Amino acid sequence: MSEQIIQIEQVSPIDIFGASDVHLEHMKSLFPKLKIIARGNFLKIVGEPEEVDFFVQRFELIMVHCERFGKITDTVIDQVMIGESDRETPLRKADQDVLVYGPGGLLVRAITANQKAMVRSIEENDMVFAIGPAGTGKTYTAVALAVRALKNRQVKRIILTRPAVEAGENLGFLPGDMKEKLDPYLQPLYDALRDMLPTQKLLTYLEDGTIEVAPLAFMRGRTLDNAFAILDEAQNATRSQLKMFLTRMGKSAKFIINGDITQIDLPARQPSGLLQAMDILQQVEGINFIFLDEKDVVRHKLVTRIITAYKKNLENSTQSHTNESNPPTV
Repeated sequence: MSEQIIQIEQVSPIDIFGASDVHLEHMKSLFPKLKIIARGNFLKIVGEPEEVDFFVQRFELIMVHCERFGKITDTVIDQVMIGESDRETPLRKADQDVLVYGPGGLLVRAITANQKAMVRSIEENDMVFAIGPAGTGKTYTAVALAVRALKNRQVKRIILTRPAVEAGENLGFLPGDMKEKLDPYLQPLYDALRDMLPTQKLLTYLEDGTIEVAPLAFMRGRTLDNAFAILDEAQNATRSQLKMFLTRMGKSAKFIINGDITQIDLPARQPSGLLQAMDILQQVEGINFIFLDEKDVVRHKLVTRIITAYKKNLENSTQSHTNESNPPTV
């Protein structure tokens, strides 16, 4: 006799087992020689070694299907559990560019050329800077890459951080305790996570520290081992803050630094650490820079037009200033 235990991690057990365990009972009916016991998010299988191994292999496919498409049916169970041996046939082979299968069957993928370049870059480098205007998917793609790495057990935790600096805002004047003051600044990171992880799983990860969302100041003095760390809104990090964050990198870590150099909210006399990093780190081996532009905008079409208009205005202003500084000679 053989015994194996499967832990159900990426999907909710009720999605797999069904209401009142209807799906589980159907699986049991297909394998009458096995003893199959469900306890919470664990499934114990006892029986002859070959049949146990076969069930475990097929049950893992059931979990993949549920993660990809958000639900399973008795028909899917029949196809996967007793169907052909081709592992991909019952799963309707998914697109290769899908990064994460979110709740409800949401497919999170890199869409634009530069977003796909981010994906390739983090696979080849341990540190990537993604620089571009609002709406280009920098944060969303970075969070998807981090969640994928966590699901694939390439890292043990995710660290999401950003400077607590916004235009015209001051933490001291916001209501609530420190967490309540900081949460509005970190909301875009929470929003991305909710698209990619079931609510209960996300809450569990946040509670046990597997996923940590914190302001940049809280990174000081730490070493981030076996972690996927993302610094968002890096243009609002000072030179010392950005250097501090970059030097937190520990063993088996991946870092993505996102920023929009056209929206720097630091005081006028406080230079951006991201601008300095762009000058001094581009030739460092193991670090890569990806520059996104209006072609990568995945929000409303007006966002693309707005970015283009501001870009043209900046170029015209720069040209006018140059002409004024260098009047034609007589």
